[in-house]
Amino acid sequence: GGSNGWGVPAAHAEEDDDDDDDDDDDDDDDDDDDEEEDEYADRKILKEGNFIVESVLASNLPTGPGIPTKAELFGGLNARKGNEVSKTDLSDDLEVLLGTGLFANVDANVTPKGKKGYAVEFVFREKIWPSVRSFKVNGARSLPVEIEREVLTQVQKSKNCTVRVLATMKNIIEGYYTSKGLTFGTISHFDGMETGDVIAHVIEGEITRVKAVFLDDNMQPVTRGRTHPRVIQREHNFKVGTLYNVEDAKTALRDIFLLSLFDNVQVVPRPDDKDQSKVQVDIMLRERPVKTAESELEWSIAPGEGGKPDLVSIKPGGSVFFEHRNLDGWGRQLYGSVSTANFLAPQDDLGFKLEYHHPYCLGDGDPEKTGFKTSVFNSRKLSPVFTGGPLMDEVPAIWVDRAGAKATITQNFTRQSKATASLVIEEVTTRDESGAVVGAGAKQGPNGQLSVDGPPTTHSGTGTDRIMFAQGGLTRDTTRFVNGTPVGARDIFNLDQSIGLGSGFPIYNRFTASSTRFIQLQKEDPKKNIPPAVLVVHARGGHIVGNCAAYDAFTLGGPHSCRGYNVGELGASRSFLEYAAEIRIPVPVLNTHAFAFWERATDLGSSASVPGNPTEYYRRAGSGSSAGVGLKLGPVRAEYATDGNQANGTAFVRFGERF
Repeated sequence: GGSNGWGVPAAHAEEDDDDDDDDDDDDDDDDDDDEEEDEYADRKILKEGNFIVESVLASNLPTGPGIPTKAELFGGLNARKGNEVSKTDLSDDLEVLLGTGLFANVDANVTPKGKKGYAVEFVFREKIWPSVRSFKVNGARSLPVEIEREVLTQVQKSKNCTVRVLATMKNIIEGYYTSKGLTFGTISHFDGMETGDVIAHVIEGEITRVKAVFLDDNMQPVTRGRTHPRVIQREHNFKVGTLYNVEDAKTALRDIFLLSLFDNVQVVPRPDDKDQSKVQVDIMLRERPVKTAESELEWSIAPGEGGKPDLVSIKPGGSVFFEHRNLDGWGRQLYGSVSTANFLAPQDDLGFKLEYHHPYCLGDGDPEKTGFKTSVFNSRKLSPVFTGGPLMDEVPAIWVDRAGAKATITQNFTRQSKATASLVIEEVTTRDESGAVVGAGAKQGPNGQLSVDGPPTTHSGTGTDRIMFAQGGLTRDTTRFVNGTPVGARDIFNLDQSIGLGSGFPIYNRFTASSTRFIQLQKEDPKKNIPPAVLVVHARGGHIVGNCAAYDAFTLGGPHSCRGYNVGELGASRSFLEYAAEIRIPVPVLNTHAFAFWERATDLGSSASVPGNPTEYYRRAGSGSSAGVGLKLGPVRAEYATDGNQANGTAFVRFGERF
């Protein structure tokens, strides 16, 4: 019984009493008695009535899911290995264990162990109450009534109410909270077991405070940061009076980090100091430098007279980039870049872009997070419309310069789904390799002479167009990443509508639509980081109604159209259709996937309706298919593809995703 466990163990005291009663006999005892006395001397109490705990044991302790373990029960007791314990300490421990309400009785047995220590054994007797007649939950506001009914159905299968029955209640209720991300949802205690009308008292983790805490470079809190607290507040779902949800924490981490204002973001929930059943949420933030400038310089040295470079032929080129990520502390951003191959004569190929981004332009309370973006730009790209077919000699390149301004409004329905509306004003100029403006394409004639009777390059036919048009876009994206590979659906629709203003007063409507499905063929293994097998099915099409300039025609072929061909190798069309299938198979050793694909692209016979028919002029097929295999290595795709027109095989390395 418990009487054996107070202070100095009773067995030890009784042995001392026996020694006193038999003094004469003890004088004649052999050396064994002396050794026994030495053993007890070694086990001397540090302080009268105290002893050192060598080990702590538990007998008859119920075990099972939801039942407090030995470590949980004994964690805060005085009787722990190495501690000096008194009778009062042990009595307090018994009170603590009985105070859990789970046991009818708890005794403590203390026995010698080793030379100086004692083993403390707590003996439990499980408490048994009458069978459960009714069950209610107190303090819950997010727990469905169905869960209470499920608990009652389960526990009424037992004849009596025991610790195991209470553990069943606990597992069902807390399991529901965990499944909903309510990690602070727990049962604090039960009552009513004596009558059979059991009540479970729960705490759900109501938020009492949400605070943005800014950190310095040493991760120490500072009084305030450069960013206005409302910039952080509008990116998370934590609100005072609501329940803390781990999914909200994950979303807050992702969305706040995507602001690009912070290089370290942490969400730290903790019990409220004034009410331990409530939760305070601290969002820890370390800010990035708001201003960044980068420059890159390249020297192109061309031979001058006599074959030696001189100062005139040394051409310094490069780029300059700058950004301000947090104008006025409200997360508004300004970006700028300038690039040229020759800073001494930048007018030849100067490219620049200046962009301003204003998030939440309709106010912080806007649920769609409407943003405004405006930019001015000047860019130059090689046109794939004026590209020769596989049987064509080299075609003189046509470069397309675009300079203008664009204003865009974006509404975000979800993190990945959005709608955009833009107004674009631009000047489009087509140039040859020397930079001269050209109004038509060219090719090599049979006798080697250059023929300049090719397709017109612009609406006006002069090589320069000034136009204004509106753009719209819709994106529905439900994809998610499973061990590094996307799974889900993505649909995209884009539209360009001319306003009728500009060179030649063009009237046209240009649209594209694409649909991609990433179909997961097997469940992922939670114990391994291997991507699951996935089937990708993709289709994309488009059409131009009205005037069609060559620089707006759809080009077929290339890494994002039909692999195995160069960009534009199959043709330039007014209408097109592409469709593809790709099977992705996991490669366990590399934790990645290999894939096989088949693709086809066709102009639907519309190439002839493009002014000058560049597809026919440059002897291109107008349609084609390809098949191949590949291996994904991080952001890189190593692929081998065979085109269906010439049966040529090509190996190449690409960055990013195909779909």
